[in-house]
Amino acid sequence: MQTVTIKDIAKALNLSTSTVSRALRGSHEINTETKRLVLEYAEKLNYKPNPIALSLKENRSRAIGVIVPEIANNFFSQAINGIEAIAYNRGYHVMIFQSQESYEREVVNVQHMVARKVDGILISLSGYTTDMSHLQEPHNNGMPIVFFDRFSEQIDTHTVIADNFDGAFKATEHLILSGRKRIALLTSLEWLSITQERMAGYKAALKKYNIPLEDSLIRHCGFANEELLENVDRLLALSPAPDAFFTTSDRLALSCLTILKDKKVKIPEELSFVGFTNVKIAHLIDPPLTTVVQPAFEIGQTAAELLFDLIEEKKKNLPFQKVKLATTLEIRNSS
Repeated sequence: MQTVTIKDIAKALNLSTSTVSRALRGSHEINTETKRLVLEYAEKLNYKPNPIALSLKENRSRAIGVIVPEIANNFFSQAINGIEAIAYNRGYHVMIFQSQESYEREVVNVQHMVARKVDGILISLSGYTTDMSHLQEPHNNGMPIVFFDRFSEQIDTHTVIADNFDGAFKATEHLILSGRKRIALLTSLEWLSITQERMAGYKAALKKYNIPLEDSLIRHCGFANEELLENVDRLLALSPAPDAFFTTSDRLALSCLTILKDKKVKIPEELSFVGFTNVKIAHLIDPPLTTVVQPAFEIGQTAAELLFDLIEEKKKNLPFQKVKLATTLEIRNSS
């Protein structure tokens, strides 16, 4: 089957190839009637643009790379949906990679994207990424990079996050106003940006209500369930024991609830429980889970818009933004 080209359309309609090209792109330089003729003829011949030829002509791949710690995490899957919605409307393809919370895999992912000449990178850092040299080098060479959710101050670029401080503050305040005084915080690795922001919100709420901060009630958990189990055991062994748990991620919330149920802890009678999560089944959990909800889809959309502005060189010379999107607290029976 012979491939239809712009030259074929131009010859058939007695137009220049540049006119046809601009008409297919919807350029304002071409009048409405000419656009109509070109588009109708192109559709009739089932014309499809050659992505390789376009990338060579525009010096763009029309593709972006996205790196997330884990696609199975509902927050990241929703964020990817937001990214893809914007990319599709802008005429870009999306290449998705998982770091699986590994710094080494993240480095390889970035190297692969640069080698494939993607037009830009959206990234949420792995749990063990502290060295930014794998991102700093392409960034210095002009590669547009935007952080979302997890970020680093070491690279000066756009960042899009949930308002982690406010979300954690509201969750902790809700537990305090419900009569809880010994609120345990189960959170992620301490060097992560989301950990620092959510812990700051937790501490601010305790301070507002004159509740002493106890370091023994704060537990940082890695990504092994054994580590979470050990931390839960230590918290329950305290005297007096915590009367509430606040967990700051999907993974911690669901795993922690499972551990507490196995230990026959009654929620919320013995222990109130609040998560920081985007799990869609939060209302179906027994008991239904009180949770801070992050606008994951909107975070993905906003990050993608900012990346495409960088790629297409819009809004030149404006300072990079740190965009914070509001969270909401959904109060259910677990608290």
